[in-house]
Amino acid sequence: MLRDASSPVVVIGAKGQMGARFVRAFRDAGHPVTEFDHPLDQGALPQAVRQAGLVLLCVPITAMREVVKVVAPHLTEETILADICSVKVQPLHEMLDATTTPVVGTHPLFGPQTLDAELRIAVTPGRGREATDNLSNCFRNLGFAPFTTTADEHDRAMAYIQGLNFVTTVAYLCASPLETGIERFFTPSFGRRVEAATKMITEDASLFSTMFEANPHSLEAVRMFRSYLNVAAGGDLELLSQKALWWWRKQHDAGGPAS
Repeated sequence: MLRDASSPVVVIGAKGQMGARFVRAFRDAGHPVTEFDHPLDQGALPQAVRQAGLVLLCVPITAMREVVKVVAPHLTEETILADICSVKVQPLHEMLDATTTPVVGTHPLFGPQTLDAELRIAVTPGRGREATDNLSNCFRNLGFAPFTTTADEHDRAMAYIQGLNFVTTVAYLCASPLETGIERFFTPSFGRRVEAATKMITEDASLFSTMFEANPHSLEAVRMFRSYLNVAAGGDLELLSQKALWWWRKQHDAGGPAS
């Protein structure tokens, strides 16, 4: 467990942008950190894992199963195994299935360079309530804002916040026929939408596609969206506008994005 700031931490995937951010955060708080990346150093990894209070997997979901398989034999009853994948049901299942030791799922709801926002982290219990509380307290000490949820609740939300956002963006752009010279008619609002989608399309498309495929609620979200497109196709935009306004006001009252 992470008893205090002297507890050793192992970060696997330390050269990735999020992995590097957590390495810095742990070191700034005083934790000794051992870094691993692909290819894993099979000679040094077993001892580092056995001595660690936390092993944090900052690897893509496509690599989770193989990395967990390598790490699992060296975990002790005092070592927390955690991940930072953007979906939680699948990686949590893979960690629990391969171990008998403490497991916690996490998802940082911010990017590697985010500074001027509340740095929230979704924490999903896996095995051991003490481990969940321990890791949450550690994140608070690092300056993050953890909150506890379930893996299923998390993935259902991410199916809309990440998955459906990606799907509707790429579908929207595909429906915009640039070959007809539509760019001559760009308005500032359309330009802002295209600009907001730039990184998603040009750099992160494969990442979003992988997350979409791994999230058990993705298709449910798409079907829901399609049902509202059918309402629009029937011409009842007033109904959609009123429902969207209701949603916006509800988020505002809850302190959501409109506040």
